[in-house]
Amino acid sequence: MTSVAAYRSQRELYANLTLRELRSKYKRSFLGWTWSLVNPLSVMVVYTIVFKLFLRVTPQAGVNGLNVFALWLLCGLLPWIYFSNTVTGCIGTLVGNANLIKKTYFPRELLPAATVGANIVSHAIEMGILVVALVAFGDYQALEFLPVTLLLMVIMAVFALGFGLLLSALNVYFRDIEHFMNIILLVWLYMTPIIYPLTTTGVARYVKYLKLNPMTDAVLCYRAVLYDGTLPGWRELGYFAAWAVGMFFVGRYVFNRLEPGLAEEL
Repeated sequence: MTSVAAYRSQRELYANLTLRELRSKYKRSFLGWTWSLVNPLSVMVVYTIVFKLFLRVTPQAGVNGLNVFALWLLCGLLPWIYFSNTVTGCIGTLVGNANLIKKTYFPRELLPAATVGANIVSHAIEMGILVVALVAFGDYQALEFLPVTLLLMVIMAVFALGFGLLLSALNVYFRDIEHFMNIILLVWLYMTPIIYPLTTTGVARYVKYLKLNPMTDAVLCYRAVLYDGTLPGWRELGYFAAWAVGMFFVGRYVFNRLEPGLAEEL
């Protein structure tokens, strides 16, 4: 396993890789970084029309009687978009940097880690705008619990990094991983209470199964601090954090086992 000292010696390389990801994300795009806001907002509009207006999904009111479906939706949707975009972005990092891997040695984990770091920047911007919108609607507790929100973002980044390390290494050997994960993430989205509350008729009976999904507790934690104005439940937070740490070590273990053959396979 790569030592901590080795990572410290590669701080500058990691910073450069992260900056490269940030610069190339919307390169030659007219709207540029505005797309980081347009994409989640367009998804929010579609889901709001379908689930609020057509299917009449009605979540419980939040703090101070807050009852804005779009804000309730974004509290769970933005973390999911960060997670899914980061995982899918990490999958192709090793294959996409095959020439760099063949030419020189450096900790290969830095490549998926750079994707995680670059995406957390745009995610932080989106979450900051969400907090401003919540405060504008009277949810001042969103500011009070901002440190908890930052903690949740760190846990989510660790969770995504674990998946990124695992899948990026496997994708070198099995190129179907990328296509397979698109299907998995689509199913995973609808198995997570992002666009519907757990109290929805027909869903309540399956809560015990949905709670096995770590992203369910992640969404509940985010909504607690952002929309409900309360601390997240310790059970939900602990379950989500345990999954994040466990996934990180599993990802690191598999990555390090497969790393010696990466250059040859690429």
